[in-house]
Amino acid sequence: MTPLVSIIMGSASDLPVMGKAAEILDSFSIPFEINALSAHRTPGEVGEFAHNAAARGIKVIIAAAGMAAHLPGVIASMTPLPVIGVPVKASLEGLDALLAIVQMPPGIPVATVGINAAQNAGILAAQIIAAGNKTVMDEVIRYKESLKKKIVQANEEVKAVKYSFKTN
Repeated sequence: MTPLVSIIMGSASDLPVMGKAAEILDSFSIPFEINALSAHRTPGEVGEFAHNAAARGIKVIIAAAGMAAHLPGVIASMTPLPVIGVPVKASLEGLDALLAIVQMPPGIPVATVGINAAQNAGILAAQIIAAGNKTVMDEVIRYKESLKKKIVQANEEVKAVKYSFKTN
């Protein structure tokens, strides 16, 4: 299989967070790869990865980073591919990473999800791929319908809860 999505994280310690993106991609049958690369400790390897990702068939990059959170922006500066940043809660409750990823200079956009929200990054990557892939589009539609069903069921459960002054 040729990967369509690349999940990049600063170190293996980010895997518990980034595994959520991998689970989503796996459930949508989207081939992906996972690698640890550091903007600060392996800048040459990051550059090589970013410059070659499109030619290798990658369509979307999901990049996680905590603290200074340079990895998503550095990758975005070197590739024409869409980059989704996942701020990781490593210090300052993850706000430092969120602000570092979302505040990119003009011309270097990084789509950014919430702190530790790798699941949403996986869904966004799937939606990007679905724009040109009917099979993935059908999976995204199925997933969105499953979300609706969960809320309808939750509403039925809430209706069954009784309080003295509850009116519905």
